[in-house]
Amino acid sequence: MNGILRLTLRYLAYNKLKTITLIMCVSLALLLPVLLQFGVAQFEQDLMSRARSTPLVAGVKGSRFDLALQSMYFSRADLEPTSMREVESIQETNYALPIPLTLRFTAQGFPVVGTTLDYFEFRKREIAEGTQLKRLGDCVIGANVAATLQLKPGDRLMSDPLNVFDLSGNYPLKMRVVGVLGKSNSPDDEAVFVDLKTEWIISGIGHGHQSINAESNKDLVLKQEGQTTVANAAVPQFNEVTDKNLASFHFHGETDTFPISAIIVVPFDQKSEVLLLGLYDTKGAELQLIRPTEIVNELMGMVFRVKQLFDMNALLVSISVGLLLALVFVLSLRLRKRERQTMFQLGCSRSMIWKLQLTEVIFILAASLLIVLGITAIVRVYASQLLRLWFS
Repeated sequence: MNGILRLTLRYLAYNKLKTITLIMCVSLALLLPVLLQFGVAQFEQDLMSRARSTPLVAGVKGSRFDLALQSMYFSRADLEPTSMREVESIQETNYALPIPLTLRFTAQGFPVVGTTLDYFEFRKREIAEGTQLKRLGDCVIGANVAATLQLKPGDRLMSDPLNVFDLSGNYPLKMRVVGVLGKSNSPDDEAVFVDLKTEWIISGIGHGHQSINAESNKDLVLKQEGQTTVANAAVPQFNEVTDKNLASFHFHGETDTFPISAIIVVPFDQKSEVLLLGLYDTKGAELQLIRPTEIVNELMGMVFRVKQLFDMNALLVSISVGLLLALVFVLSLRLRKRERQTMFQLGCSRSMIWKLQLTEVIFILAASLLIVLGITAIVRVYASQLLRLWFS
Protein backbone atom coordinates (compact mmCIF):
# COMPACT_ATOMS: atom_id res chain seq x y z
CA MET A 1 0.00 0.00 0.00
CA ASN A 2 2.91 2.33 0.73
CA GLY A 3 4.18 1.82 -2.81
CA ILE A 4 0.80 2.69 -4.30
CA LEU A 5 0.53 5.83 -2.17
CA ARG A 6 4.09 6.91 -3.04
CA LEU A 7 3.54 6.43 -6.77
CA THR A 8 0.22 8.32 -6.58
CA LEU A 9 1.75 11.27 -4.75
CA ARG A 10 4.67 11.39 -7.18
CA TYR A 11 2.31 11.41 -10.15
CA LEU A 12 0.06 14.13 -8.67
CA ALA A 13 3.07 16.23 -7.70
CA TYR A 14 4.50 15.94 -11.22
CA ASN A 15 1.17 16.99 -12.79
CA LYS A 16 0.62 19.99 -10.48
CA LEU A 17 -1.64 22.00 -12.76
CA LYS A 18 -3.96 19.08 -13.43
CA THR A 19 -4.10 18.15 -9.74
CA ILE A 20 -4.83 21.70 -8.56
CA THR A 21 -7.51 22.18 -11.22
CA LEU A 22 -9.29 18.95 -10.26
CA ILE A 23 -9.14 19.74 -6.53
CA MET A 24 -10.54 23.25 -7.08
CA CYS A 25 -13.38 21.95 -9.28
CA VAL A 26 -14.42 19.34 -6.73
CA SER A 27 -14.06 21.84 -3.85
CA LEU A 28 -16.32 24.38 -5.53
CA ALA A 29 -18.90 21.72 -6.32
CA LEU A 30 -18.98 20.63 -2.66
CA LEU A 31 -18.63 24.11 -1.16
CA LEU A 32 -21.81 25.66 -2.55
CA PRO A 33 -24.33 23.22 -0.99
CA VAL A 34 -22.33 22.88 2.25
CA LEU A 35 -22.05 26.64 2.82
CA LEU A 36 -25.66 27.16 1.84
CA GLN A 37 -26.87 24.54 4.29
CA PHE A 38 -24.64 25.81 7.08
CA GLY A 39 -25.41 29.45 6.35
CA VAL A 40 -29.17 28.95 6.49
CA ALA A 41 -28.90 26.92 9.71
CA GLN A 42 -26.70 29.57 11.35
CA PHE A 43 -28.97 32.32 10.04
CA GLU A 44 -32.02 30.67 11.60
CA GLN A 45 -30.23 29.91 14.86
CA ASP A 46 -29.01 33.48 15.41
CA LEU A 47 -32.32 35.04 14.39
CA MET A 48 -34.41 32.75 16.59
CA SER A 49 -32.07 33.18 19.55
CA ARG A 50 -32.42 36.97 19.42
CA ALA A 51 -36.16 36.77 18.70
CA ARG A 52 -36.89 34.44 21.63
CA SER A 53 -35.18 36.88 23.98
CA THR A 54 -37.39 39.73 22.71
CA PRO A 55 -41.02 39.01 23.72
CA LEU A 56 -42.84 41.89 21.97
CA VAL A 57 -41.92 44.97 19.97
CA ALA A 58 -44.08 48.05 19.46
CA GLY A 59 -43.73 50.64 16.74
CA VAL A 60 -45.61 52.75 14.24
CA LYS A 61 -47.61 50.70 11.75
CA GLY A 62 -45.62 49.81 8.67
CA SER A 63 -43.17 47.06 7.75
CA ARG A 64 -43.24 44.40 10.45
CA PHE A 65 -39.95 42.94 9.21
CA ASP A 66 -38.13 46.28 9.41
CA LEU A 67 -39.52 46.94 12.88
CA ALA A 68 -38.42 43.53 14.19
CA LEU A 69 -34.94 43.68 12.67
CA GLN A 70 -34.44 47.28 13.75
CA SER A 71 -35.25 46.53 17.38
CA MET A 72 -33.21 43.30 17.47
CA TYR A 73 -30.20 44.19 15.30
CA PHE A 74 -30.25 48.01 15.43
CA SER A 75 -30.46 48.18 11.64
CA ARG A 76 -31.29 51.41 9.84
CA ALA A 77 -34.86 51.51 8.53
CA ASP A 78 -37.07 54.26 7.15
CA LEU A 79 -39.77 53.88 9.79
CA GLU A 80 -41.80 56.69 11.27
CA PRO A 81 -40.89 57.25 14.92
CA THR A 82 -43.40 57.01 17.74
CA SER A 83 -43.20 59.16 20.87
CA MET A 84 -42.52 58.91 24.58
CA ARG A 85 -46.27 59.28 25.12
CA GLU A 86 -46.74 55.73 23.79
CA VAL A 87 -44.07 54.44 26.15
CA GLU A 88 -45.91 56.00 29.06
CA SER A 89 -49.23 54.56 27.81
CA ILE A 90 -47.81 51.02 27.85
CA GLN A 91 -46.38 51.58 31.30
CA GLU A 92 -49.71 52.85 32.60
CA THR A 93 -51.44 49.59 31.60
CA ASN A 94 -49.36 47.76 34.25
CA TYR A 95 -49.18 44.83 31.84
CA ALA A 96 -45.54 45.15 30.80
CA LEU A 97 -42.25 46.96 31.11
CA PRO A 98 -41.64 49.22 28.07
CA ILE A 99 -38.00 49.71 27.04
CA PRO A 100 -37.71 52.56 24.50
CA LEU A 101 -35.08 52.55 21.75
CA THR A 102 -33.87 55.42 19.59
CA LEU A 103 -31.88 54.34 16.53
CA ARG A 104 -31.25 57.32 14.27
CA PHE A 105 -27.52 57.98 14.56
CA THR A 106 -24.14 56.30 14.30
CA ALA A 107 -20.69 56.86 15.75
CA GLN A 108 -17.74 55.85 13.56
CA GLY A 109 -20.20 53.66 11.65
CA PHE A 110 -21.53 51.85 14.74
CA PRO A 111 -25.21 52.34 15.70
CA VAL A 112 -25.92 54.73 18.57
CA VAL A 113 -28.70 53.19 20.67
CA GLY A 114 -30.56 55.51 23.02
CA THR A 115 -32.30 53.57 25.76
CA THR A 116 -32.77 53.25 29.52
CA LEU A 117 -30.90 51.23 32.13
CA ASP A 118 -33.72 48.68 31.97
CA TYR A 119 -32.30 47.48 28.65
CA PHE A 120 -29.06 46.24 30.23
CA GLU A 121 -30.96 44.41 32.96
CA PHE A 122 -33.35 42.92 30.39
CA ARG A 123 -30.53 41.66 28.14
CA LYS A 124 -28.40 40.70 31.15
CA ARG A 125 -25.50 42.80 29.92
CA GLU A 126 -22.81 43.60 32.47
CA ILE A 127 -20.04 46.18 32.41
CA ALA A 128 -16.67 44.49 31.90
CA GLU A 129 -14.66 47.69 32.29
CA GLY A 130 -15.60 51.09 33.69
CA THR A 131 -19.04 52.12 34.95
CA GLN A 132 -22.65 52.40 33.80
CA LEU A 133 -24.20 55.54 32.28
CA LYS A 134 -24.19 58.40 34.79
CA ARG A 135 -25.06 61.69 33.10
CA LEU A 136 -25.73 63.41 29.80
CA GLY A 137 -23.07 62.81 27.18
CA ASP A 138 -21.94 59.44 28.56
CA CYS A 139 -21.87 56.29 26.45
CA VAL A 140 -21.28 52.60 27.05
CA ILE A 141 -19.78 50.71 24.11
CA GLY A 142 -19.93 47.08 23.03
CA ALA A 143 -16.89 44.81 23.16
CA ASN A 144 -16.34 44.86 19.38
CA VAL A 145 -16.63 48.65 19.25
CA ALA A 146 -13.96 48.96 21.92
CA ALA A 147 -11.67 46.51 20.11
CA THR A 148 -12.16 48.04 16.66
CA LEU A 149 -11.80 51.70 17.68
CA GLN A 150 -9.27 51.01 20.46
CA LEU A 151 -11.39 52.81 23.05
CA LYS A 152 -11.46 52.51 26.81
CA PRO A 153 -13.24 54.33 29.66
CA GLY A 154 -12.20 57.97 29.69
CA ASP A 155 -11.82 58.27 25.91
CA ARG A 156 -14.09 60.33 23.66
CA LEU A 157 -16.26 59.17 20.75
CA MET A 158 -17.82 61.58 18.25
CA SER A 159 -21.22 60.85 16.71
CA ASP A 160 -21.62 60.97 12.93
CA PRO A 161 -23.68 63.76 11.30
CA LEU A 162 -26.71 62.65 9.33
CA ASN A 163 -25.89 65.09 6.53
CA VAL A 164 -22.64 67.07 6.43
CA PHE A 165 -24.25 69.64 4.11
CA ASP A 166 -27.19 70.35 6.43
CA LEU A 167 -25.95 73.21 8.61
CA SER A 168 -29.27 73.50 10.41
CA GLY A 169 -29.54 69.80 11.26
CA ASN A 170 -28.18 67.78 14.14
CA TYR A 171 -24.85 68.59 15.75
CA PRO A 172 -22.30 65.78 16.27
CA LEU A 173 -21.74 65.20 19.97
CA LYS A 174 -18.44 64.22 21.52
CA MET A 175 -19.47 61.50 23.96
CA ARG A 176 -17.52 60.36 26.99
CA VAL A 177 -16.88 56.60 27.07
CA VAL A 178 -17.59 55.49 30.64
CA GLY A 179 -17.88 51.72 30.23
CA VAL A 180 -17.30 48.70 28.00
CA LEU A 181 -19.81 45.84 27.94
CA GLY A 182 -18.70 42.25 28.32
CA LYS A 183 -18.62 40.26 25.08
CA SER A 184 -21.97 38.57 24.42
CA ASN A 185 -21.68 37.48 20.76
CA SER A 186 -24.78 39.51 19.98
CA PRO A 187 -25.61 42.80 18.21
CA ASP A 188 -24.93 44.54 21.53
CA ASP A 189 -21.20 43.98 20.94
CA GLU A 190 -21.31 46.39 18.00
CA ALA A 191 -23.43 49.19 19.44
CA VAL A 192 -22.88 52.44 21.31
CA PHE A 193 -25.42 52.87 24.12
CA VAL A 194 -26.45 56.26 25.43
CA ASP A 195 -29.22 57.68 27.56
CA LEU A 196 -32.38 58.81 25.76
CA LYS A 197 -31.66 62.44 26.58
CA THR A 198 -28.18 62.16 25.12
CA GLU A 199 -29.65 60.86 21.87
CA TRP A 200 -32.14 63.72 21.83
CA ILE A 201 -29.24 66.16 22.20
CA ILE A 202 -27.58 64.58 19.15
CA SER A 203 -30.83 64.98 17.21
CA GLY A 204 -30.97 68.69 18.10
CA ILE A 205 -34.00 68.56 20.39
CA GLY A 206 -31.80 69.56 23.30
CA HIS A 207 -28.62 71.58 23.46
CA GLY A 208 -26.36 73.60 25.69
CA HIS A 209 -24.84 77.01 25.07
CA GLN A 210 -23.11 79.83 26.88
CA SER A 211 -25.09 82.10 29.16
CA ILE A 212 -26.48 85.20 27.42
CA ASN A 213 -26.44 88.61 28.99
CA ALA A 214 -28.92 90.99 27.31
CA GLU A 215 -26.64 93.99 27.96
CA SER A 216 -23.18 92.61 27.20
CA ASN A 217 -24.20 90.18 24.43
CA LYS A 218 -26.61 92.34 22.39
CA ASP A 219 -25.45 90.81 19.11
CA LEU A 220 -26.58 87.36 20.34
CA VAL A 221 -30.02 88.45 21.60
CA LEU A 222 -33.04 87.90 19.35
CA LYS A 223 -35.60 89.52 21.66
CA GLN A 224 -36.27 90.34 25.30
CA GLU A 225 -39.59 89.31 26.90
CA GLY A 226 -39.66 90.53 30.47
CA GLN A 227 -37.12 88.50 32.42
CA THR A 228 -36.73 86.05 29.52
CA THR A 229 -33.97 86.51 26.99
CA VAL A 230 -34.36 84.78 23.61
CA ALA A 231 -31.04 84.14 21.86
CA ASN A 232 -30.56 84.00 18.10
CA ALA A 233 -28.91 81.28 16.02
CA ALA A 234 -25.47 82.87 16.33
CA VAL A 235 -25.05 81.57 19.87
CA PRO A 236 -22.35 78.84 19.78
CA GLN A 237 -23.58 75.48 21.06
CA PHE A 238 -21.50 73.05 23.08
CA ASN A 239 -20.54 69.85 21.25
CA GLU A 240 -19.51 68.09 24.44
CA VAL A 241 -21.14 67.72 27.84
CA THR A 242 -18.76 68.49 30.69
CA ASP A 243 -19.21 69.02 34.41
CA LYS A 244 -18.88 72.76 33.84
CA ASN A 245 -21.51 73.15 31.11
CA LEU A 246 -23.88 70.34 32.18
CA ALA A 247 -26.35 72.80 33.75
CA SER A 248 -26.67 74.74 30.49
CA PHE A 249 -28.19 71.80 28.56
CA HIS A 250 -31.93 71.98 28.16
CA PHE A 251 -34.70 70.70 25.89
CA HIS A 252 -37.35 72.44 23.81
CA GLY A 253 -40.86 71.00 23.83
CA GLU A 254 -42.73 68.46 25.92
CA THR A 255 -40.86 65.26 26.75
CA ASP A 256 -43.83 63.03 25.87
CA THR A 257 -43.62 64.26 22.25
CA PHE A 258 -39.94 63.37 21.78
CA PRO A 259 -39.28 60.66 19.15
CA ILE A 260 -38.77 56.96 19.88
CA SER A 261 -37.82 54.48 17.12
CA ALA A 262 -39.22 51.31 18.72
CA ILE A 263 -40.29 49.91 22.07
CA ILE A 264 -39.31 46.53 23.46
CA VAL A 265 -42.29 45.37 25.50
CA VAL A 266 -41.66 42.84 28.27
CA PRO A 267 -44.99 41.49 29.62
CA PHE A 268 -45.15 40.59 33.30
CA ASP A 269 -46.92 37.30 32.55
CA GLN A 270 -48.68 35.42 29.75
CA LYS A 271 -52.08 36.91 30.57
CA SER A 272 -50.66 40.42 30.34
CA GLU A 273 -49.13 39.58 26.95
CA VAL A 274 -52.50 38.43 25.59
CA LEU A 275 -54.23 41.54 26.92
CA LEU A 276 -51.61 43.82 25.37
CA LEU A 277 -51.88 42.11 21.99
CA GLY A 278 -55.64 42.51 22.09
CA LEU A 279 -55.33 46.16 23.11
CA TYR A 280 -53.25 47.05 20.05
CA ASP A 281 -54.91 44.69 17.58
CA THR A 282 -57.49 47.27 16.53
CA LYS A 283 -57.87 49.58 13.56
CA GLY A 284 -57.81 52.64 15.80
CA ALA A 285 -54.48 51.75 17.44
CA GLU A 286 -51.62 53.98 16.33
CA LEU A 287 -49.00 51.34 17.11
CA GLN A 288 -48.51 47.77 15.98
CA LEU A 289 -47.43 45.16 18.50
CA ILE A 290 -45.53 42.22 17.04
CA ARG A 291 -43.97 38.98 18.25
CA PRO A 292 -40.42 38.79 16.80
CA THR A 293 -40.56 34.97 16.79
CA GLU A 294 -43.51 35.05 14.40
CA ILE A 295 -41.72 37.52 12.14
CA VAL A 296 -38.59 35.35 12.09
CA ASN A 297 -40.66 32.26 11.23
CA GLU A 298 -42.21 34.14 8.29
CA LEU A 299 -38.80 35.37 7.19
CA MET A 300 -37.31 31.87 7.39
CA GLY A 301 -40.22 30.54 5.35
CA MET A 302 -39.23 32.86 2.52
CA VAL A 303 -35.56 31.99 2.96
CA PHE A 304 -36.28 28.26 2.69
CA ARG A 305 -38.26 28.80 -0.50
CA VAL A 306 -35.30 30.64 -2.00
CA LYS A 307 -32.98 27.94 -0.65
CA GLN A 308 -34.86 25.30 -2.64
CA LEU A 309 -33.89 27.12 -5.84
CA PHE A 310 -30.26 27.24 -4.72
CA ASP A 311 -30.38 23.55 -3.79
CA MET A 312 -31.61 22.71 -7.28
CA ASN A 313 -28.89 24.89 -8.78
CA ALA A 314 -26.25 23.26 -6.55
CA LEU A 315 -27.46 19.80 -7.61
CA LEU A 316 -27.19 20.69 -11.29
CA VAL A 317 -23.74 22.22 -10.76
CA SER A 318 -22.60 19.12 -8.85
CA ILE A 319 -23.87 16.82 -11.61
CA SER A 320 -22.10 18.94 -14.23
CA VAL A 321 -18.86 18.93 -12.28
CA GLY A 322 -19.18 15.18 -11.70
CA LEU A 323 -19.62 14.55 -15.41
CA LEU A 324 -16.72 16.87 -16.17
CA LEU A 325 -14.47 14.99 -13.72
CA ALA A 326 -15.55 11.65 -15.17
CA LEU A 327 -14.65 12.92 -18.64
CA VAL A 328 -11.28 14.13 -17.38
CA PHE A 329 -10.49 10.77 -15.80
CA VAL A 330 -11.58 8.84 -18.92
CA LEU A 331 -9.39 11.04 -21.11
CA SER A 332 -6.58 10.68 -18.61
CA LEU A 333 -6.85 6.89 -18.78
CA ARG A 334 -6.62 7.01 -22.56
CA LEU A 335 -3.61 9.29 -22.49
CA ARG A 336 -1.93 7.02 -19.95
CA LYS A 337 -2.52 3.83 -21.92
CA ARG A 338 1.18 3.41 -22.75
CA GLU A 339 2.02 4.13 -19.12
CA ARG A 340 -0.23 1.29 -17.96
CA GLN A 341 1.31 -1.06 -20.56
CA THR A 342 4.78 -0.22 -19.26
CA MET A 343 3.71 -0.87 -15.65
CA PHE A 344 2.14 -4.16 -16.70
CA GLN A 345 5.34 -5.21 -18.45
CA LEU A 346 7.31 -4.34 -15.30
CA GLY A 347 5.22 -6.83 -13.37
CA CYS A 348 2.31 -4.78 -12.00
CA SER A 349 -0.98 -6.61 -11.99
CA ARG A 350 -4.06 -5.08 -13.54
CA SER A 351 -5.61 -4.76 -10.07
CA MET A 352 -2.54 -2.83 -8.92
CA ILE A 353 -2.90 -0.40 -11.84
CA TRP A 354 -6.57 0.20 -11.05
CA LYS A 355 -5.72 0.70 -7.37
CA LEU A 356 -3.32 3.44 -8.44
CA GLN A 357 -6.08 5.17 -10.40
CA LEU A 358 -8.56 4.80 -7.55
CA THR A 359 -6.04 6.18 -5.04
CA GLU A 360 -5.63 9.30 -7.20
CA VAL A 361 -9.37 9.87 -7.17
CA ILE A 362 -9.59 9.31 -3.40
CA PHE A 363 -6.70 11.71 -2.77
CA ILE A 364 -8.30 14.45 -4.88
CA LEU A 365 -11.66 13.99 -3.14
CA ALA A 366 -10.00 14.00 0.32
CA ALA A 367 -8.02 17.17 -0.46
CA SER A 368 -11.18 18.87 -1.73
CA LEU A 369 -13.09 17.84 1.39
CA LEU A 370 -10.36 19.25 3.64
CA ILE A 371 -10.52 22.57 1.80
CA VAL A 372 -14.33 22.68 2.17
CA LEU A 373 -14.12 21.85 5.89
CA GLY A 374 -11.46 24.53 6.41
CA ILE A 375 -13.49 27.24 4.67
CA THR A 376 -16.63 26.17 6.57
CA ALA A 377 -14.76 26.36 9.89
CA ILE A 378 -13.58 29.90 9.08
CA VAL A 379 -17.08 30.98 8.06
CA ARG A 380 -18.47 29.46 11.26
CA VAL A 381 -16.19 31.61 13.40
CA TYR A 382 -17.32 34.82 11.70
CA ALA A 383 -20.89 33.77 10.90
CA SER A 384 -22.50 35.97 13.57
CA GLN A 385 -20.46 39.02 12.53
CA LEU A 386 -21.34 38.46 8.87
CA LEU A 387 -25.01 38.15 9.78
CA ARG A 388 -25.01 41.39 11.75
CA LEU A 389 -23.06 43.13 8.98
CA TRP A 390 -25.71 42.03 6.47
CA PHE A 391 -28.55 43.40 8.64
CA SER A 392 -26.75 46.69 9.20
